[in-house]
Amino acid sequence: MTDDAAVPELRASDADRERVAEVLRDALAEGRLDMEEFEERLEATYKARTYGELTPITRDLPAAGVTPPPPHVSLVKEPVQSGSWAGRIVGGEGSSSWAVAVMSGFQRKGRWTVPKVFNCFAFWGGGEIDLREARFEDRDTVIRCFAIMGGIQVTAPPDMDVQVGGVGIMGAFDHSGSGEGSPGSPRVTVTGLALFGGVAVERKLRKEERQRLKEERKRLQAERHAERRELRAERHAERRERHAERHAGRRERRGSAERPSLEKRDWD
Repeated sequence: MTDDAAVPELRASDADRERVAEVLRDALAEGRLDMEEFEERLEATYKARTYGELTPITRDLPAAGVTPPPPHVSLVKEPVQSGSWAGRIVGGEGSSSWAVAVMSGFQRKGRWTVPKVFNCFAFWGGGEIDLREARFEDRDTVIRCFAIMGGIQVTAPPDMDVQVGGVGIMGAFDHSGSGEGSPGSPRVTVTGLALFGGVAVERKLRKEERQRLKEERKRLQAERHAERRELRAERHAERRERHAERHAGRRERRGSAERPSLEKRDWD
């Protein structure tokens, strides 16, 4: 039996991290977190190794109106879920091993397969490499970017392990996208050279997740509008009821004032 005091030191599973991520998504949809806070906490979630590291992330957030219980420790290995990292490291050969843009542009996005080594070159042009929906030939991937008077944009999801090691000479090689990912994610190393140009590496949510959050915000807004309409209807009904009561009271007072004069007339 595990001592309660040792629970924070227990290793968290992928399912535990996904439960915390779901709480963060709900908080974003409800307006409790802005996008910057959401991305920071989501990154911390996928980096967390133990329950003790997961707990502070949602400590100030409700889950379905109640305080979320501690993550459940499961000793049963669950099947790989669709869309998990294990299902996206497919082996085989990459869709393409290089890309060139000379006074033009190139794109690698969608469900393409990233090879173990991908080389790209942009001269007076631009390139876009989107890894959010990609499959991978191997768990370790190297992307070599060379931008000369041009630009290359690399986009990765927040839960991917990305290490940036390129150099900028009279240009910029952005290292801000570096960071660890969730367990099992591919390890992508972005390296190369930016000469009078730029290479940017940024983190963005997957399109499906952005769409789901957008639809969730719309649903919550519709629910709030419905609640406001219902509240206005209730208030209107209460005002009508109070008006009817006041009108009935005035009629009763007028009737009471007329009765003495009628009785006096009868005596006369």
